Amino acid sequence: MGQGTPGGLNRHLPGDRKNDGDKKEKKFEPPAPPARVGRKQRKQKGPEASARVPTVTPLSKCKLRLLKLERIKDYLLMEEEFVANQERLKPQEEKTEEDRSKVDDLRGSPMSVGNLEELIDENHAIVSSSVGPEYYVGILSFVDKDQLEPGCAILMHNKVLSVVGLLQDDVDPMVSVMKVEKAPLESYADIGGLDSQIQEIKEAVELPLTHPELYEDIGIKPPKGVILYGEPGTGKTLLAKAVANSTSATFLRVVGSELIQKYLGDGPKLVRELFRVADDLSPSIVFIDEIDAIGTKRYDAHSGGEREIQRTMLELLNQLDGFDSRGDVKVILATNKIESLDPALLRPGRIDRKIEFPLPDIKTRRRIFQIHTSRMTLADDVNLEEFVMTKDEFSGADIKAICTEAGLLALRERRDTCRF
Repeated sequence: MGQGTPGGLNRHLPGDRKNDGDKKEKKFEPPAPPARVGRKQRKQKGPEASARVPTVTPLSKCKLRLLKLERIKDYLLMEEEFVANQERLKPQEEKTEEDRSKVDDLRGSPMSVGNLEELIDENHAIVSSSVGPEYYVGILSFVDKDQLEPGCAILMHNKVLSVVGLLQDDVDPMVSVMKVEKAPLESYADIGGLDSQIQEIKEAVELPLTHPELYEDIGIKPPKGVILYGEPGTGKTLLAKAVANSTSATFLRVVGSELIQKYLGDGPKLVRELFRVADDLSPSIVFIDEIDAIGTKRYDAHSGGEREIQRTMLELLNQLDGFDSRGDVKVILATNKIESLDPALLRPGRIDRKIEFPLPDIKTRRRIFQIHTSRMTLADDVNLEEFVMTKDEFSGADIKAICTEAGLLALRERRDTCRF
């Protein structure tokens, strides 16, 4: 037997092992098909071959590409037009932006109110203010020049005084505050006594506004105004409130001291504005309380303030009975010292009726006590006749103060009834 390896097995040594990849055989691949079938065509030579156009068959991809290029072309045309418009409108936008910045600067700064005296041309005018003389200034481009007219109220720059705006509502704000929007709650029933005074003011103020034909039938002109005078607290302002409550006419109330202004010319201007608004809102009633603040007798004034007060009174005299007719505007004046008023203010034609308000008598006192105690709970031992028959001179305001004090004492002592 030949010698072999132990165990009778044929074992390969490491050096005898061969690579498995080399043993693998390559897979069979068929040969590529021929590029053409048939006889080989010869290349044409000559001019005919160079002029010959190859046949192009359009495909779907070519059509899509054509549409894409057409859209790109349209977009480029739109972009070109947009850029051209931007270049053309750029100067106009810059001008508009500059004007807008000027307007914003002006709105952020305070402006003064003045009057337009005269228009020189489209861009220049003469203006005036209450604190200085007249000025020749320019009109800014954004101001609506069609609405500018001599005498209108304008807004001016605080430094250069150029016209920067127009006040649409040319009514003085003080006059608009004087208008009574809500009628007072007092009526004729709340007035104790004063029957003759109520009748006179109805004939002089209410009847000419409600039934002017009665005066025309008689052939007379209705009174222009009345003055209420008497001691303080006798019911002058209360009667004016009752007139405002009972009539449907526009009611303007002003205190005489409100017509005294700081700068020269503002007082007469306010009086003119007051009567102009009253004429526009006619029929109307103008009630001026404490008229002695501006209507005192004229004298040789030594200061500018006193002369300005006299000029305000002269304007009031002109408005009461001047060249222009007042129409359906009635005036009610009230004062405590009629003897200190100027005779020109009290003459017929301006103030046709003078209504005196005396201190209440016994009958009037009793009626005033009944009015003020109608809503009060009185004690059983209260005797109002002691106060009615007293010899002390009580006014209507004093009687109201007595009733109010009795109510306050009852409130302090936690009582349900009032004692006098």
